[in-house]
Amino acid sequence: MNRSQKLILVLSCLLYAGVIFGYFSLDPVYLLVLFVLFTIAVTAFAFAALRSHNDYTGAEHLQQEIGLLKAENEQIRADNERALENKDSEIRKKEVEMDDLKSRLNASEAALEAVQKESDERIAGAAQAAAAGQTEASLESLLPPDDEDPAVTVDIIDVARHAIAELSEAARAAGLTINISSASEKLIVHASAKRLLIMFRNIIDNSIKYMQTAGVLVITISAIEDDIFIVLKDTGRGLPENETRHIFELNYQGSNRISGNGLGLTQAKAIVEHYGGTIYARSPQGSGMGIYIQLPTS
Repeated sequence: MNRSQKLILVLSCLLYAGVIFGYFSLDPVYLLVLFVLFTIAVTAFAFAALRSHNDYTGAEHLQQEIGLLKAENEQIRADNERALENKDSEIRKKEVEMDDLKSRLNASEAALEAVQKESDERIAGAAQAAAAGQTEASLESLLPPDDEDPAVTVDIIDVARHAIAELSEAARAAGLTINISSASEKLIVHASAKRLLIMFRNIIDNSIKYMQTAGVLVITISAIEDDIFIVLKDTGRGLPENETRHIFELNYQGSNRISGNGLGLTQAKAIVEHYGGTIYARSPQGSGMGIYIQLPTS
């Protein structure tokens, strides 16, 4: 009950007391006025009470609606959260499937690469074997004929001097001076003098042709244990490294080619390898060409 209702109730009680009192002591006119005022007060109190009740019922109904709306919102939010969780779960599942598919694809690619690599290696090995067989056959075919006794020994220093003597005129014309350097008077090997002579002659002739300037060719011959080491180093222009590694190949001619068929150094390699030796070249460009030979003494 609010304040206005309390005032109307007090006024109604006073008017009621006045009506009772006036019934015994007042004039009927005044009594009627008091009764009308009492009726009005009671009616006003009843109207105020009814209005207050309606207001309270409306507020309660509104609170109920608000509660329902909140509950609906909570339900909608929960449904949305579950839907999002389901979507996230599906996405994670798809991601796992994608990762698994990528792993399988990577494994398949690795397997294919391994198969391809193995195939390439087999093809390359077969090609190398074929090339090696052809090279060996080619080198053997380049060996000069020899009827000497294989047990015969030869002084390799003396063979080198003979080669220099045979090419002395050509060397002089090209302005090339040839020197032999050795700490020994003789170095004996089991080999064909004819073939060793061709080996020296081919290498010296190569220097004469390709130095293209006056200079010096130094032939150093030494022995270390059971091996003979020969170095033929000139003071010419040399060749680039990418060309030097090919000079012993059959029919190869470098960028400084002048004449010839490119067989000289290949034949020299065939002779060296026939006797179990090795031969290679070094040519720092601008610092001349060096031919390095190792031959077993027996």
